[in-house]
Amino acid sequence: MDHSSTGHYPAASLPPAYLRPGSSSFTDFLRAQAPELLPSARQYPEGSVVQAPHGTTVVALTFKGGVVLAGDRRATMGNVIAQRDMKKVFITDDYSAVGIAGTAGIAIEIVRLFAVELRHYEKIEGVSLSLDGKANRLSAMIKGNLDAALAGLAVVPLFAGFDTDAADPDRAGRIVSYDVTGGRYEESLGYQAVGSGSLFAKSALKKLYDPDADAEAATRAAVEALYDAADDDTGTGGPDIARKIYPVIVTITAAAGAAHLPEEQVAAVAEAVVEARRSSPTG
Repeated sequence: MDHSSTGHYPAASLPPAYLRPGSSSFTDFLRAQAPELLPSARQYPEGSVVQAPHGTTVVALTFKGGVVLAGDRRATMGNVIAQRDMKKVFITDDYSAVGIAGTAGIAIEIVRLFAVELRHYEKIEGVSLSLDGKANRLSAMIKGNLDAALAGLAVVPLFAGFDTDAADPDRAGRIVSYDVTGGRYEESLGYQAVGSGSLFAKSALKKLYDPDADAEAATRAAVEALYDAADDDTGTGGPDIARKIYPVIVTITAAAGAAHLPEEQVAAVAEAVVEARRSSPTG
């Protein structure tokens, strides 16, 4: 039987498209075989503006030997809190993570596709993408979402990674930010924030950032910055002690790779920050 004409294949085999040599990009494969599954495939009526939950503030800063990425938990829709415990920081491979701001649903789809893209490349090529390669792949995905951004569904991620090829492992943590057109910008200051509370978070990091800090001090600085953002931005949620809702934090180092900070550790840091603010409300 000619399976290619019927569209049915034996359970032990795959369609020919899966066996032909081609690009190492999973996104390119999906675009050719099932373009309707891509986040950028949605069609929006011209001039339409869509209301959807938005993620708010994410911060990143480097420290001696790595980089930390942290996000608050609030999602908003207009003037309403759509979700209090949204996860905005995702590990995308062994040495990278992405934090999301903007339209929550599309942003999560793009990050998940990005993680598959990195795994697919590694399986096809036998090596991992370079850190610059990862940042460029994410840029291309954001660029593909431009039509949705024009309809009010913008996605603005923050990429953090550890450069395993860096000459100095103490300075191997890197941060890349993006705009809605896919433009990518490497951060030379060692810290960055995106989202509605980013102005206040960056102002805090400007005072708190120490390139020679250890992971513990950098984590404390990230939580302090999110607290300051929540203090002045209604879209950002601060540590919620009553509900036990705390930021999501990922650290990336040479030894441990990308790892979520355990919730009990995040809770201890957040509660220490809140307690300190009782005696010194301005930080």
